[in-house]
Amino acid sequence: QVQLVESGGGLVQPGGSLRLSCAASGSIYEIGTMDWYRQAPGMQREFVARVNSVGDTNYADSVKGRFTISRDSAKNTVYLQMKNLKPEDTAVYYCKAVLWVSRYDVRTSEYWGQGTQVTVSS
Repeated sequence: QVQLVESGGGLVQPGGSLRLSCAASGSIYEIGTMDWYRQAPGMQREFVARVNSVGDTNYADSVKGRFTISRDSAKNTVYLQMKNLKPEDTAVYYCKAVLWVSRYDVRTSEYWGQGTQVTVSS
């Protein structure tokens, strides 16, 4: 079994910073990509950022220049450094991992974390 646990959410003022963490544990052979998504009340879940196994990154236009995704492969952990936070960044942030659980299976599996609340407000 694989578990993803997010942490680091909280309440911050506009313009502030916050760093989210997501640690994967369990039966993991190799992690392909680790992503951050977010979902605000009444909104669809949206893609935020991605980092692949070799460190290539991708960002939603709404967060480019403000958010940085990084990965510590040795710890199976992904981070999201959020700077210059805006009220519209308020959402539950979810971690997603696409990974292989065994070297003997070519198929990947997808796992989601439980989410962590980020609130940006004065």
